[in-house]
Amino acid sequence: MPATSTAQRRIARLATLTAVHRAFHWLHLHQPQLRQWQLEIVRIPAPSFGEAARAAWFFDRFGQLGLTNIHTDDVGNVLAELPPESLAVEAPCILLSAHLDTVFPADTPIDPIEEKDSPRIYAPGICDNAAGLTGLLAIAAALRYANITPPIPILFAANVGEEGEGDLRGMRHLFERGPYRTRIARAIALEGSGSSAVVTRALGSLRFRITITGPGGHSWTDAGTLNPILLLSQALTQIAAIELPASPLTTINVGHISGGTSINSIPESATALLDIRSTDATQLIATAAEVHQIFDEIVTPTAKQKATTLSPKLHIETIGNRPAATLPDDSPLLHTLRAVDRHLTLRTEPRLGSTDANIPLSRNIPAIAIGAGGQGGGIHTLQEWYDPTGREAALRRILLTLLDTLDTIAIAQVTTNLHTS
Repeated sequence: MPATSTAQRRIARLATLTAVHRAFHWLHLHQPQLRQWQLEIVRIPAPSFGEAARAAWFFDRFGQLGLTNIHTDDVGNVLAELPPESLAVEAPCILLSAHLDTVFPADTPIDPIEEKDSPRIYAPGICDNAAGLTGLLAIAAALRYANITPPIPILFAANVGEEGEGDLRGMRHLFERGPYRTRIARAIALEGSGSSAVVTRALGSLRFRITITGPGGHSWTDAGTLNPILLLSQALTQIAAIELPASPLTTINVGHISGGTSINSIPESATALLDIRSTDATQLIATAAEVHQIFDEIVTPTAKQKATTLSPKLHIETIGNRPAATLPDDSPLLHTLRAVDRHLTLRTEPRLGSTDANIPLSRNIPAIAIGAGGQGGGIHTLQEWYDPTGREAALRRILLTLLDTLDTIAIAQVTTNLHTS
């Protein structure tokens, strides 16, 4: 593959530079510092919509590392730059990010346990995403120590709202309303552990809160009144019977149902949380439309059933919308990563996932999500763990990918300017 061969030559030259060796040296010497940062991060609760304390910690760390233009944006993302020597107005930049939030409530007990004869750490969120956040700081620190001045700005982001009902809100803001939205040319999201997997296909999802309401009543004296729980059950039974395609792979899950007050009461409402996922955006929308139709047909009165104040009502609220998208196999960003992996003798394992990379990929901006090294397990459970063994190699992987991508964008920008001048 000619493009990959060219990338391999670039990476080989890049890896010989003194400044790059200095950055590698910092990563090698400061593994204890990374462990300390990770322990400090994980001790700060950061549920989705409650990331402010952890964000404040990052604001201070970015300042200590000597980054510039440090600020918190309108949704709570903490942003900072490593600028070039001279900056053209509206120059493109590359985004390096890691999400602040976890799936755990703010009152979750967090007391990291370090094994006596092992590097392993146990704590909720220690891998997802304290590992990614630690990697973000490591790259910034190594670049600063090596006095590497990028040809175009690097935008560092400790962003909010990646998990669950956060619905990628931090990344959405960056790409839809933030001041950098027209400047981000590439995006690399640091996600958990690992040094081989790379998310290049964004798994799309639509999430709904579906509520059926009615007048309610007594189970005996008001017998015959339409029961929202039974109506909800009928709809969910039909949804379970939908034939979903294996290609593109599509799934439906009902993750939570609620309603009613007592065994002898007809409930006034019933609610279900429903998650639809697909690797294809068109299929995702088509499946959601089929689900909507099922509920409409069960709840909406027919022409023979005149609507009254006793008729049930349906409310469907969209609580999540993660777009599906794919990084083309011939993307220069992917060529760079493959070349880096070959240089470092690492495997390149393209994966499907739902990450912060969904947003830029859906906007045709080349993006990947990759691990920040080490190994992890028990993700999203109270038994979550992280082992930093092998972290250094993964951070070298991120650094070389970042530096080569910066050069590639800068060269393309110069070429464009020459052609348009």
